[in-house]
Amino acid sequence: MNVPACQIYLISPLDVGGAFPDRLARALDAAPVAAFQLRIKNFDDHAAAKLAEPLQRICADRDVAFIVNDSIGLARRLGADGVHLGQGDGDLADARAKLGREAQIGVTCHDSRHLAMEAGEGGADYVAFGAFFPSSTKDTQHRAEPELLQWWSSLFELPCVAIGGVTPENCAGLVRAGADFLAVSHAVWGGDEAAAVRALDSAIAKALAERAN
Repeated sequence: MNVPACQIYLISPLDVGGAFPDRLARALDAAPVAAFQLRIKNFDDHAAAKLAEPLQRICADRDVAFIVNDSIGLARRLGADGVHLGQGDGDLADARAKLGREAQIGVTCHDSRHLAMEAGEGGADYVAFGAFFPSSTKDTQHRAEPELLQWWSSLFELPCVAIGGVTPENCAGLVRAGADFLAVSHAVWGGDEAAAVRALDSAIAKALAERAN
């Protein structure tokens, strides 16, 4: 995931059963997506793995990184490309020991410079800041400002992800501020996923052109 510019980091809805694999394929075929994060709750690892397997294949076929949210054990069981850890969801050093050097490990840092620097020093592959906007996907207890992205990207090479209520309509300021990835969920799954991914890709491209100037 260490790539230039800004890319889409797609996060699953909580319900990934039924026709969701087809929706994921449509979304990933619509425009370039760097990573897909599986975020499901209240499943044991066996049930979660059964839901994850078709989604992981869809991502592998398209060279999209498959990241598991919260669970180091599930990421290891699936041989996922990585794991995303919230504060209190697992130890970064433990995740590295269990998943190996090649795993992509991300850490939620909310609006905290201290947590981000701590994650970077601990060997994270990326840090996630947010929420930048009100989110319909989850309760937001922390609000971040675009200046945080600007500060981080000006001092550190470690990629940063902007998360929280991101849409094609409001993402330009985050891209211009230096976000390496935009994490989106409801903006895509709340409607036509293919159209939403194309709109987001177009908005990113426009903002990157503005950033270059």
